[in-house]
Amino acid sequence: MKFFKVSLVALMMLSHVAISQTHRDAKMDQFINSLMQKMTLDEKLGQLNLPVSGDITTGQASNSDVARKIEQGKVGGLFNIKSVEKIRDVQKIAVEKSRLKIPLIFGMDVIHGYQTVFPIPLGLSCSWDMDIIQRSARIAAIEASADGINWTFSPMVDISRDARWGRVSEGSGEDPYLGAQIAKAMVKGYQGDDLSKSNTILSCIKHFALYGASEAGRDYNTTDMSRVRMYNEYFLPYKAGVEAGAGSVMTSFNEVDGIPASANKWLMTEVLRNQWGFNGLVVTDFTAINEMVAHGMGDLKQVSALALQAGVDMDMVGEGFLTTLRQSLQEGKIKQEQIDLACRRILEAKYKLGLFADPYRYCNIKRSKTEVFTAANRKEARSTAAQSFVLLKNDKNTLPIRKKGTIALIGPLADATENMTGTWSVAADFTKSVSLLRGLKSAVGKNATVLYAKGSNLTEDAALEERSTMFGKTLHRDSRSSDAIRKEALDIANKSDVIVAALGESAEMSGESSSRTDIGIPAIQRELLNELLKTGKPVVLVLFTGRPLALKWEHENVPAILNVWFGGSEAGDAISDVLFGDVNPSGKLTMTFPQNVGQVPMFYNHKNTGRPLAEGKWFEKFRSNYLDVSNDPQYPFGYGLSYTAFRYGDIKLSKTSFSAGEAITAKVTVSNTGAVEGKEVVQLYIRDMVGSITRPVKELKGFQKISLRPGESREVSFTITEEDLKFYNSDLKFVAEPGEFKLFIGTNSRDVKEASFILK
Repeated sequence: MKFFKVSLVALMMLSHVAISQTHRDAKMDQFINSLMQKMTLDEKLGQLNLPVSGDITTGQASNSDVARKIEQGKVGGLFNIKSVEKIRDVQKIAVEKSRLKIPLIFGMDVIHGYQTVFPIPLGLSCSWDMDIIQRSARIAAIEASADGINWTFSPMVDISRDARWGRVSEGSGEDPYLGAQIAKAMVKGYQGDDLSKSNTILSCIKHFALYGASEAGRDYNTTDMSRVRMYNEYFLPYKAGVEAGAGSVMTSFNEVDGIPASANKWLMTEVLRNQWGFNGLVVTDFTAINEMVAHGMGDLKQVSALALQAGVDMDMVGEGFLTTLRQSLQEGKIKQEQIDLACRRILEAKYKLGLFADPYRYCNIKRSKTEVFTAANRKEARSTAAQSFVLLKNDKNTLPIRKKGTIALIGPLADATENMTGTWSVAADFTKSVSLLRGLKSAVGKNATVLYAKGSNLTEDAALEERSTMFGKTLHRDSRSSDAIRKEALDIANKSDVIVAALGESAEMSGESSSRTDIGIPAIQRELLNELLKTGKPVVLVLFTGRPLALKWEHENVPAILNVWFGGSEAGDAISDVLFGDVNPSGKLTMTFPQNVGQVPMFYNHKNTGRPLAEGKWFEKFRSNYLDVSNDPQYPFGYGLSYTAFRYGDIKLSKTSFSAGEAITAKVTVSNTGAVEGKEVVQLYIRDMVGSITRPVKELKGFQKISLRPGESREVSFTITEEDLKFYNSDLKFVAEPGEFKLFIGTNSRDVKEASFILK
């Protein structure tokens, strides 16, 4: 009876929420219906227009070209305009000078934090901790909303298996299951429980779809794959973001089935809206409609009509909707209903954000001064960054190092304050970031001496360095000869007890339009590293990167490697926390690291060929392998070391077979056999041994991050149901097929315990 009462109360609460939502939707519909009846065609088209902020400055907003368009009702929103003062000035034009006083929506690329910057998304994903990932988005939303922003173009959920593509830095790696969990956490963090609250912002799932599979890893390039692969390997994170309630979706630049995404009706209407039930607004990426002309889809008028027909609502920057849709309507190429529907979706987003109730709700000067870049936020960013770092190698317990003696800090990334926040940190004040040099000195105080030398430039090629240090992220190139720069470093290295080498990529060496064909550490830096090793002193490689790098030589020669990605505002302090052992590293890779670039695209959840190489073999003629390198990755998906050691017991299954509607439980005991407390990500993988279509060799289906004291053991339990075994078959039906399955639990995708079960 007690259970019935609890269930009844819960049911009544759910009913109340449903009734309230229905009431709110009815009220919203009534309001928007009334507003749209008053709107002219040009005003409706204006809502579909999302230009950049242009030349708007505080106090002079009314004199700008964009402002004149706002007054005429030709702008639905702006992006990349920052600060409460500027946004209030512009919003005032919209709600006081335009005919219908429709408020603007203000967007920005708040990708991994606002002014308090968290690790780049690829690094953040390596925490495997959904709570801290959600909190990072929550803090970003609080700060951005306090500064006038109410829409973020995040999260980027594109699956990618190609480290040449620079934008892997913005995503969560190669796995769809993990990517889906992160997508949900980010949407929840940005939007909270109620979008009408002034400290929440509209999230945007991007880039829909398949952008991470661009050919040759070259940005904006063609994508082509079967629909079976789309549904099984790429769609899940987008779908998860939609199901989590994301208010907007952004189109991708690439084509899908030969049609650019922004004109692909199957993608934007059939899949996104009809199959997944998305009812928010769809916005293009920057000038994506205009770029369809170069794709060969017609002139601006033609491609604009195609985009509207496909289901696109808002045109970012290109103004094709604004300037051509009236004529297309007159010519019968599009329908008034299509314009009305796009306009309605934009107005609904503004309504849900509470902008019609209070256009200035995001323009609170007090909030902008008290809720941005706070000490509490920076503390959270520091802790989060430390949990994103991945310890790749640690021979003879080289790490952690001691806070005593003389420490040589050497490398072009050692004092690179402007680079700590990584790519897409558009709201950051780089001068407030903590460099590694500053972090080390702060950590050791008077207990040790830190000597610093640059050691080398980022790369020997000055033009390449310039391309890799854009947007104010200079590395202050040293004009001396390479020999002179290196000699200075070797002099201090020989005076030291331990060498910390801060090497790798600059912040803008990955990110948008930063594809690379050589994914190694630049040659001049490797030469420096080799000379440092020759000193005979212990060397720790602190690796800065926005992508998996080819580290075969480094792994073979350097005793300790700590991958720190780009850790954000507090990077230097967070790195110091881990180097000195104040924090035990617990990050695990979410992208496979290849031995060399010739192996990419490379990913753990691949399929077998009909001639797979036997386990433990390096090469066998007439098998699927290379002549010059093994099939093995340098570091597998899910890999990451700790300052302690974990032992896994054998898997115990509750039963070895089950039927639809039932479940089995898999348990494993994990023990901390080392001397310090540590966190471990226990990973569950499953393989379908026989299917109606070929199935991957492993698929991640669950994970738990646990903390264990020295000597402590814990039983970790996973429940497997029929849902976990489902996939899209050749008819694109989501099914679980009876048969044998293998189950793997371990510390990464390679080093696992194994068991078998049957679905009847």
